[in-house]
Amino acid sequence: MLIPHPHFSSSTFAFLEELAANNNRDWFSDHKQRYDDEVRAPALAFIEAAGEQLPGFAPRFVADNRKTGGSLMRVYRDTRFSRDKTPYKTNIGIQFRHEAGKDIHAPGYYVHISAAECFVGVGIWHPPSDTLAAIRKAMTEKPQVWSEIRNDEQFNRWFSMSGSSLKTAPRGFDKTHPLIDDLKRKDFIGIAHLPPALVEQDDFSHIVCDYFAVGTPFMRFLCNALHLPF
Repeated sequence: MLIPHPHFSSSTFAFLEELAANNNRDWFSDHKQRYDDEVRAPALAFIEAAGEQLPGFAPRFVADNRKTGGSLMRVYRDTRFSRDKTPYKTNIGIQFRHEAGKDIHAPGYYVHISAAECFVGVGIWHPPSDTLAAIRKAMTEKPQVWSEIRNDEQFNRWFSMSGSSLKTAPRGFDKTHPLIDDLKRKDFIGIAHLPPALVEQDDFSHIVCDYFAVGTPFMRFLCNALHLPF
């Protein structure tokens, strides 16, 4: 029997790569113990370690290291509305979302680990229309505050803005607005790509939380826009 690693390792990446090549229920069933030992166990240990650090800069964000229903996202894909019917995700997804959030569309800190890419994310992905409107409203009411956060040298050194955008100005906004490129965003996400070697380090939770801390002003702006305590 394999002994679970206390942190992510080359075995984690090996499993994810093999899962991508054998994405079917029979293979996963035969290798379920490997998933538990090489993916879920280190993920839950990481969540616990990060959770000890979050109160220092983001006390309203939750680290929940339950096996199911917590910060570790399900390995099972929702294939109901997808042409891709492969049953399993080939990445590890971890979200530390705001205590008021009910799903992945809430403001959150995110970690993505796969054989193809690894990254840290801060922000809000695919927010509903009323949330999106509130963020845009906050940007236009406090353009200087938003611009200082968006253009902060340290933030831009660590993160790149990502996500989907409208092709034209959103309804009610002038296409010549100074912040039009950001107002067109449908996602407000900062992404920082990481080399796999960092993921395998014993202090990976500290590395990730250093990234999270840099994104604090960005996250605080989003929470303020949505009238959520930070």
